[in-house]
Amino acid sequence: MVSKKFKRVDLIFECKGCEPISVVKKALQMTPDEVISSIIESGLRGRGGAGFPTGMKWKFAKEEKSNDKYVICNADEGEPGTFKDREILDIVPNKVLSGMAICAYAIGAKEGIIYLRGEYNFLLKPLNETIDKFNNSLSKIGLDFAVYIRSGSGAYICGEETALFESMEGMRGEPRNKPPFPTKIGYNGKPTVINNVETLVYTAMIINIGVDEFKKLGTNDSRGSKVFSVSGDTPKAGIHELELGLNVADFVKEFGDGDTKAVQVGGASGFCVPRKQFNETIIGFEGIPTGGSMMVFNSTRSMYNILNDYLEFFAEESCGQCTPCRIGTQQLIKGIAAVKKGDMPSDYLDQLMKLTDTMKIASKCGLGQSVANSFSSIVTNFREEMIY
Repeated sequence: MVSKKFKRVDLIFECKGCEPISVVKKALQMTPDEVISSIIESGLRGRGGAGFPTGMKWKFAKEEKSNDKYVICNADEGEPGTFKDREILDIVPNKVLSGMAICAYAIGAKEGIIYLRGEYNFLLKPLNETIDKFNNSLSKIGLDFAVYIRSGSGAYICGEETALFESMEGMRGEPRNKPPFPTKIGYNGKPTVINNVETLVYTAMIINIGVDEFKKLGTNDSRGSKVFSVSGDTPKAGIHELELGLNVADFVKEFGDGDTKAVQVGGASGFCVPRKQFNETIIGFEGIPTGGSMMVFNSTRSMYNILNDYLEFFAEESCGQCTPCRIGTQQLIKGIAAVKKGDMPSDYLDQLMKLTDTMKIASKCGLGQSVANSFSSIVTNFREEMIY
């Protein structure tokens, strides 16, 4: 795999004072099918981490026959180390709203909801003011669509789209079985497009600057740019928009402190990349995709402590609905502690790896399935730090 050279981008936060409704007007000059075709042709994939092709999601929802459809912005940003969506909603909320309106026009929805993470309720007042103005602007240009906010209660699991629907419908936030998928049966049992905050902004940017301009960024497998939340042992912590397809070595050269031994790509549910793999690891869908969290660790950090923190987080945030996740997370915590204390031999780590393999297959949703990512990558690459 050939990586892109390090390149900063400014699509998300550029033109902060530009007319928010102009890009919606531009979309209305196209047919809904033309809008969807543009998003498909752009190669945009979901920026929440899963990477499903955005245009195809819109296409599936449009094809459903229903008088009621919904557009939902997933702003339940709960992944450890991720704080980019908060910044986007704070600085350029109109771009998010524009993306929602364009999606609504494309699929035939009249109602949009921003599901806001409970810890972000400090944004409610300014966001509601912006939404009121935006809704009024939409009515003036003849688009029958309005947005409002639903606030979450701080549960990590509600970042999973079907658990989010359950929460919005007044029930306990627990994932649903799939299929059916949200584009067929989503919120209130109706066809629903649910996109991440950042994804919606990029849809608006694609309509604004054109498909060809967007495709100049990134690679064939990872089109465009990405907003990263950089934290940890770095002199440049914060929000940075970069072209997709760069390798971890270039990332560390820019954001490391000169002693970086590992980078956790994708938060607690992502993968830990050790120093020996920096050059060969691409940040993108052809390598390691990420929802945005990039945690940088130097040689002073204990990878055992980091893994233990991740596992405690997963155990706390598991909804408890399925046994592999509910019990598995607890057993992993006990298991690495036993090895560290010398109560179990080092090869017990191999049994725990088999447990994570089972969790990846048998867990109902992404929480239990993703535990294996950080566990296997940390244990494999830093095994010596797991042992007494």
